[in-house]
Amino acid sequence: MKKYLAIILACMMLICVFAGCGQKAVTESPAADASAPATGDKVVKIGVFEPASGDNGAGGKQEALGVQYANTVQPTVDIGGETYKVELVPVDNQSSNDKAVSAAQELVSAGVSVVLGSYGSSVCMAASDTFKNAGIPAIGITATNPNVTAGNTHYFRICFLDPFQGTVLANFAKDQFQSEKAYCLAKLGDDYSVGLCNYFKEAFEKLGGEVVYETFPDGNSDFSSYVTNAKNSGADVFFAPVSTDAAALIIDQANAQGITMPILAGDTWDSNVILKAAKDKAVKVYVTTFYQEGGNAEFDAGFKAWLESDSTALASNNGDTTIAAVSAMGYDAYFVALEALKAAGTTDSKAVNEAIWKVNYTGVSGAIAFDSVNGDAIRDTAYVKTANTETGAWDFVGVQTAK
Repeated sequence: MKKYLAIILACMMLICVFAGCGQKAVTESPAADASAPATGDKVVKIGVFEPASGDNGAGGKQEALGVQYANTVQPTVDIGGETYKVELVPVDNQSSNDKAVSAAQELVSAGVSVVLGSYGSSVCMAASDTFKNAGIPAIGITATNPNVTAGNTHYFRICFLDPFQGTVLANFAKDQFQSEKAYCLAKLGDDYSVGLCNYFKEAFEKLGGEVVYETFPDGNSDFSSYVTNAKNSGADVFFAPVSTDAAALIIDQANAQGITMPILAGDTWDSNVILKAAKDKAVKVYVTTFYQEGGNAEFDAGFKAWLESDSTALASNNGDTTIAAVSAMGYDAYFVALEALKAAGTTDSKAVNEAIWKVNYTGVSGAIAFDSVNGDAIRDTAYVKTANTETGAWDFVGVQTAK
């Protein structure tokens, strides 16, 4: 009897084991399918190559915000008669030439059809060959150094160039302040600030002015000696087209030392980081830029409402709804990319590269078309604005052109 009972118990245990295994197979199946796309939507990927950290992190975040907002306005694009969902693939190049290549490689590995960015010309140049070798076009949003696009057919830009911007600033110094002597400060090894200072110097000297020019090393955080040198140089304008992090420190030191000469800078200073640094201080800050808030009421209202509805986006915009020109440019760059995808009729990056050359698009920052030599945007005007130290906002000064 015991023998039969043991056999029965063994059979029951086997049944339980098989039943348990069967149940496990059923419960694992849905989890295995969880990574599959929820829909059959076609997807096209656009890389967002921007710094979210490092010296240019604040500006990079604001530029990326324009792209992100544009994606909420138009999240799909019709390519070759089919509708594709547009997926943004962001990477942080960390404002570093050394990190730019690995960040670019991430976008290549992700299979993007086109890349937007970066804020900062140096990282664009550092990553350029990575995009070139992969056959992926890139559209610089506010990368103003000529070498970003010179000598290649895969990197484009929608902004003006530094030879133009440097000349505009030199003209402004002469026209607005009757300046005879300028003090220029750039970061050693930084293509943007060094390049822009050189173009300003060349144009200013052609106008009969004198330039005192200094550079500071990477990692420098004390600008008191440079401000002292500017003050003692006899200059009547202080030109410092450096990063926003360095700019805030320069503004503090200039205020502490009672600098009365106007401080001029290029597009990198068009940020509420600068406005907050200048607030309630006895400084005069003037910048050239690509867009003036109020230039497109529909964009301004929509972008501000989006920022207010998204705490993460608002934090990336330094906590308020001031519109930086780089955000407007990021918005326009996204739609330029969509136009190229539509014209190409395919997501193939090489075909998109060819299509970009012929894109004509009117954005919130104005008409955008590319020259046939370097793929540079055809731009001939810049906006000049000044930091209102009482209201903490930008005041529009005027439109400046190169003579």
